[in-house]
Amino acid sequence: MQNSNRVFIATSLDGFIADAQGGIGWLDTFPEINQVDTGYAAFTEDIDALVMGRNTLETVCGFDMDWPYQKPVFVLSNSLTELPEKALGKAELVRGELSEILETINGKGYYKLYIDGGKTIQSFLQADLIDELTVTVIPVLLGSGIPLFGPLTNPLVFECKRTTLFFDKVVQNHFVRQRAGS
Repeated sequence: MQNSNRVFIATSLDGFIADAQGGIGWLDTFPEINQVDTGYAAFTEDIDALVMGRNTLETVCGFDMDWPYQKPVFVLSNSLTELPEKALGKAELVRGELSEILETINGKGYYKLYIDGGKTIQSFLQADLIDELTVTVIPVLLGSGIPLFGPLTNPLVFECKRTTLFFDKVVQNHFVRQRAGS
């Protein structure tokens, strides 16, 4: 089975996924975007499992709603010893090197993974383990916050396969990693 690690995320115009306090309220700048199909449902239907970091898990557990995921969730953390109550029985804690973690997850039959969370995405990019990026840009400048991208050892080349404009405001780009021989 072919492994595929994908990202589906929104950023501010200046590339942040959360503000300086970790807040994401700015995502509702254009609430009408929540009334249209941005492809998230189709995206999640086509994945086997989610891999997220501790901070993303804490954000999700802080939402005033039931557990939002129907697929298995793996939480990367070297500091957590147990999951929050809201995630018990719904997520699994994993730690170690990314290659080992992926081997374990793939060994459980999960090959198409949704990678979520700033540090987690950055770690996967640093290890050149992201195959597709769907980035929705909300035209708001935050000035500071949690960036989507971080330092890389080597440049990674992606090809834009699709761009979609919503309400003449919000732009969504779908990128696929270009690798030697592909």
